[in-house]
Amino acid sequence: MGYVRGVNASSPGRIVLLTTSHRVAPGLLSWPAWQALHDADRVLCADGAHPQLPYLREAGVKVDEAASTAEELVDACAGGHTVTVVATGEGEPQLTDGLARLAGSGRVQMPDLELLPASYDLPGARLLDLVQVMDRIRAECPWSSQQTHKGLAKYGIEEAYELVEAIEEGDRHELREELGDVLLQVVFHARIAEEGRPEDGSEPFSIDDVAGGIVTKLIHRHPHVFGDETATTPEEVKAHWLRTKAAEKQRTSVTEGVPLGQPGLALAAKLASRVRTAGLEVPIPQGEGVGYELLAMAARAEADGVDPEAALRAAARAYRDAIRATEG
Repeated sequence: MGYVRGVNASSPGRIVLLTTSHRVAPGLLSWPAWQALHDADRVLCADGAHPQLPYLREAGVKVDEAASTAEELVDACAGGHTVTVVATGEGEPQLTDGLARLAGSGRVQMPDLELLPASYDLPGARLLDLVQVMDRIRAECPWSSQQTHKGLAKYGIEEAYELVEAIEEGDRHELREELGDVLLQVVFHARIAEEGRPEDGSEPFSIDDVAGGIVTKLIHRHPHVFGDETATTPEEVKAHWLRTKAAEKQRTSVTEGVPLGQPGLALAAKLASRVRTAGLEVPIPQGEGVGYELLAMAARAEADGVDPEAALRAAARAYRDAIRATEG
C-alpha cells in the first residue's frame, strides 16, 4: 500500500528523506521510493546536479532545487503535508542534525520522519569507488602518473608475500588490508593499461576487460557449474579444470606457463606437480650440492601433498622465535 496523500489541518505532516546510491544507475529506484516521490506535496533536492533529477523530472516529478533548514521543512509540513527530500551523495547531516535538535527541544510538534532507501548497493559495488579513485590518482598524483607496469612489478611481489604472511599468521584484520593492497595493484595496472603504448603497438585495455576475461575463463573451466557436466569431488573438479585448460593453451610441454622467477622451492614443486599430473616418468636429476638435495625434497613434499615453500616458512618462523627467545 502506498502513502495516500491527504491534508489534515491538525496534523504535523511527514518528512521523507530519500537516499540513493551513486553506484547504481540513476533512475533505478524502488517502487516505494517512486510512490513517495509522486505522493509528496513537495520534493526538494539541495544538489542541482544530482544524477537522479533528470530521471525524476522525466517521470513527471516536480523537484524544487532548494536547501531548506529544519525549521523551514517543519513549517512546510504543517497542515498534514508531505515533503520528500532527495538526499545528496553526502547525505543531509546538517538537516538531520537540525531536525534532531528541534525534536529534542520539546517545543515543536514534529512531523513524522521516515528514512527511505531508494536504491541499494549491489555486492561488489564499492569496486566502482576504487576504479574512480584510481582514475583520479593516476591523473593528478605526480608519482602515480609516472608509474609503469615494469616499475610497479616489485610492489606486486611484495604485496603478494604480505598477503601470504597474513594468511599464515591467521590475522583477519591484516588479511583484509593485504587483500586490498593486492587489489590495488590489479586496478593500478589496469588503469595504466587503458592508456596503451602506441610506440610499441600495445593495445589499451581496461579493468572491465580484465574482469570480463576472468569471468569467461571461470565459466569455461567450471562446466560442472555452468554447463552440463557433473563433478562431485574436488578431484573431478581439478580434472575438469586441467582438461579445459589444456584445450585452451594447447601447450607442447608441461613446463610451459611455469614462471621461472618464482622462489626455488615453489618452482621445483610446481614442476613436480606438472610431471605427476601428466603421468610422466621423469627421474629427479642427480648432482652435487644442496640445490639437488632441495630439488629432491621439494618433489617429495609435493608428492605427499605438502607445500614445501609454506613448510619452510613455518620452520623459519619457528627459528625466528627461537632467536628472539635467546636474545631475551
